[in-house]
Amino acid sequence: MSYFFQIIISGILVGSIYAMAALGFTIVFNATRVINFANGEFLVIGGLATAVLAVGGMGAWPVWLAVAVAMLATTVVGAAMQLLAINHARSKDPHMLVILTIGITLMLRGACSLIFGRDVLFMQDFGLFQPMLIGSVYIPSQGIWIVLSLIAVSLALWFMFTHTVTGRAMQAAAMEPRAAGLCGIEVRTMSLLAFAIAGAIGGLAGALMSPIAPPFYENGVVLGLKGFSASIVGGLGNPVGAVIGGLLIGIIESASAGYGLSGYKDAVSFLILVAILIACPSGLLGRTSSARV
Repeated sequence: MSYFFQIIISGILVGSIYAMAALGFTIVFNATRVINFANGEFLVIGGLATAVLAVGGMGAWPVWLAVAVAMLATTVVGAAMQLLAINHARSKDPHMLVILTIGITLMLRGACSLIFGRDVLFMQDFGLFQPMLIGSVYIPSQGIWIVLSLIAVSLALWFMFTHTVTGRAMQAAAMEPRAAGLCGIEVRTMSLLAFAIAGAIGGLAGALMSPIAPPFYENGVVLGLKGFSASIVGGLGNPVGAVIGGLLIGIIESASAGYGLSGYKDAVSFLILVAILIACPSGLLGRTSSARV
């Protein structure tokens, strides 16, 4: 039984990273109705920047400072993506913008290989918390950081979207851009803010993941697909669904690896995605929307 609980704990830790990646997809989609497939690169940049600053050729920076700089870098990348690419795209068709984000993904991957190199950098845990041993179930100290960060990010987003004018303006700009503009909401500013927030969350997730999965410049595609899958499973546009979807995929992957299907864990998680979409096309917590004409 302890082995089963150890698998669940491992799944929750991995799923928390997927959940933060899914929140990045959700924020951008809720504000712009665009699916940003470059979101996985935010995690890669955050992880690589943290590792390079903390243990790489730039000397040993304090971990907290390395994480802060990495988040700042991904925030700038997200904002620049909206300002320089999405904002100036001739076609505003969501399908065309999705293709644009895929092109940006390839560009960012190449930039990462040039800026950070192709070496694998290994980091120590962030520290502060002591590893926990509950019976025979081991919880690493980095796992505590990951779970607490997911809780903090989720609460912050919930508060922003439900209790602040800015959060409600972002939702209004996505639902009815023209009407929102007439009400004094700057739609492009809301879009810029969404990409910046998604970049910051992705940078944090990548930094948190770097001690348990050394960052590599080619990992963005897999991380992006897992985050996208989590957002779809939970219901695209639903932040709570994004968290649940990420945790579900993480637990399924961990169970697959723990019970002899380690070589097929990615395939199993995507098969679950297909099954959920067949049975419930809007996702577990998705809902059909209606518009007044």
